[in-house]
Amino acid sequence: MQLVSAAQMRAIESTGMAAGVTGIELMERAGAAALDAILDWRPDLRVPRGAPALVLCGPGNNGGDGYVIARLMQGIGFRPTVYRYAPDKPQPEEAAEAARRWAAAGGKTLSWDDEAIEERIESNDDALVIDAVLGMGTTRPMPDDMSHAFDCCIPHIANADLFQEDLWRRRFVAIDVPSGQCSETGAALRYAFSAQLTVAIHALKPGHVLLDRRGVGGDPGEVRVVDIGLPGQVPREAPGPRTWLFEAAEARAEMRRLRPVWSGHKFAHGHVLVPSGGVGRGGAARLAARAALRTGAGLVTLCPPPSALIENAARLDAVMLRAVPDAQALAAMLEDRRIRCVALGMGLGAEERFAPRTRALVEATLAAASPADARDPVRSAVLDADALTVFAQDPEALFARTRGRAAILTPHAGEFARLFPDLARRLSAPVDEVERWTPFGKLEAVREAAARAGCTVLLKGADTVIADPDGEAWVHAAVRERATPWLGTAGAGDVLAGILAGLAAQRGAPRARLAAFAAWLHVEAARNFGPGLIAEDLANELPPVFRALSRPAP
Repeated sequence: MQLVSAAQMRAIESTGMAAGVTGIELMERAGAAALDAILDWRPDLRVPRGAPALVLCGPGNNGGDGYVIARLMQGIGFRPTVYRYAPDKPQPEEAAEAARRWAAAGGKTLSWDDEAIEERIESNDDALVIDAVLGMGTTRPMPDDMSHAFDCCIPHIANADLFQEDLWRRRFVAIDVPSGQCSETGAALRYAFSAQLTVAIHALKPGHVLLDRRGVGGDPGEVRVVDIGLPGQVPREAPGPRTWLFEAAEARAEMRRLRPVWSGHKFAHGHVLVPSGGVGRGGAARLAARAALRTGAGLVTLCPPPSALIENAARLDAVMLRAVPDAQALAAMLEDRRIRCVALGMGLGAEERFAPRTRALVEATLAAASPADARDPVRSAVLDADALTVFAQDPEALFARTRGRAAILTPHAGEFARLFPDLARRLSAPVDEVERWTPFGKLEAVREAAARAGCTVLLKGADTVIADPDGEAWVHAAVRERATPWLGTAGAGDVLAGILAGLAAQRGAPRARLAAFAAWLHVEAARNFGPGLIAEDLANELPPVFRALSRPAP
């Protein structure tokens, strides 16, 4: 599934209209589909019995969708009250026609009154509160004259589960994108409407799945996409790089690509090396090594310094061991072309006494990595944790070695800030002090980081973003029904590096799509286990996940 920017959505609409559909027809379809989605979401509202509803409309086409919804709601027995923001601002032709049709059906539109709307919401009378004020493409911080209406939604959303027995408790619904939320990044521009349901028109937008905590409110709640008969994909001529959401369908497709690999002897499945730290520092590398083996790598060899060999031998069976005192020893091992991936950084150490070995191992690994465009056999590098931190004082020294190589960097937010401090500052910059905001969120930051490093970059988080140097990006969103807060445990990131290495050993260069598959497997394993998870549990949950993927889709 593509995540569609505001500019790309406009290009899709233009393509549909060029094929003969009119703007008002698209608006009517959107309003009807949105109301159907709302009623599917809460079936008890299908018999409204004169229930009151509040519809907040803006001056643009999102407001036009609101007028259509209000008219259709009235037709099935609701009593909607419509408020219009900026009543003196000219409307687009389609929105003006939708407003006329609402008036012709006997509907009245009140001018925006922030305090009156707040009182109306606080009264708890309305079965539905529908936000159709701004929608996608918002670039200006929200004005003060909406703050009462939108701020008062937040406590009701937070406490919604307390009122399950109240048949007519308020349901807060946003049309396309919650007003005030940046559809590109998910940030609330000062403040934003908070919803229990967002009805996405035609396609998901990045802001639906990215967790940008800047501003107040802007939670889209559950997101349902409705079809209004537009072209399925972004037109080739549409502006901007392409962004994809990795879901179960993509995981099944990746599983089918793996099946041909699962034949032959162990070296056909790839050999992974995992350099590790010294005495008492091998746990993170062992977690990664086991994960790589469980993911399907044919062989995995842990490579500690000689002093830690016995310690690791006592903890490992299927994972092999080879003492690697320094970079020269690693380079000698890498003369074996059957080694397909090196995953390193986990527990190597970035402190002063460990840094020289860590840095030298990274340099030796990247020197032996294949070019990014190499055909099979490909040798790749997965750089995590200390392999990144050791270059914090000189990130360009790392990027000079990763550019054009089959490599991936897998930082968490702190490591990302060490390598890309300017991008991290922009990611955390407030958005309420600018007159017009140029969207800059996780997608933009990771794309810029991948271009700078010349290799794939995966920024870990509940909303994991992965980008290739050419700008193609994938998002894996462990949010809402896929949320796995128990993954916030020591060592979970090391397991992700091992999963990625195991896939890369079988499939070649760790491009963004393959890395998104690793993130999906990581979360799915955590979901299988549930609360109480520790990092050691993750690898053992991978076989059931693979078995489920091998079964036909329901």
